[in-house]
Amino acid sequence: MAYFTKDYLDFFIELAPNNNKEWFDLNRKRYEQSVKKPFIAFVEHMIAEFQKYDPRYKELDASACIFRINRDIRFAKDKSPYKLFCSAVISPNGKKDTSINGIYFELGPEAVKVYGGVYEADKEDILSIREGIAGNLNEFEKLRSSYEFVDVYGTVQGDKNKLLPADLKAAAAEEELIFNKQWFFMAEFPAEETLSDNLDVLLEKCYLAGKPLETFFNKFIQRS
Repeated sequence: MAYFTKDYLDFFIELAPNNNKEWFDLNRKRYEQSVKKPFIAFVEHMIAEFQKYDPRYKELDASACIFRINRDIRFAKDKSPYKLFCSAVISPNGKKDTSINGIYFELGPEAVKVYGGVYEADKEDILSIREGIAGNLNEFEKLRSSYEFVDVYGTVQGDKNKLLPADLKAAAAEEELIFNKQWFFMAEFPAEETLSDNLDVLLEKCYLAGKPLETFFNKFIQRS
């Protein structure tokens, strides 16, 4: 079933040139009805879907997954107060998760965006992942080149370091992703997918495509 109406996208399209508190307050009831409530309902539905694959989702509440629409403008040059999309991370511990599970997604008028993998990690975790890849080159290559992963995400992305510890150089000559300090992946779909009856199927496909690689990373940095 479709969780969103055309007004979900229209709200953000109209917010873009009117990104101020006055306009938002005038349209707050519309925001509550067309944006906030259906987004909460959709996240609750996706949590229930993910329970089929991981029992840890049974204790998860949508409020622990959904990010505020308010932007953090304390150190930003752009002082626009509101985001132009809704976003959530569906992971066993929601926004507080310190391991790598589930997906982060944004629904806005420009695109549906889905992310997974390692985006932020401390030095110890980066080294652990590098060593994990180096010690399991065949497994890692098989996971990142699987049809399911490539079909959805294409490739693993992320910033790299130019230098590596000496004991990793030989493995890095075979697998250049050992140079990475991020290992994330993302997929982008037309914004109209937000209005589709199959949006949940699409996000479930993204979740399942990234899950084996996230499980691999968690073998080395799992904490929750």
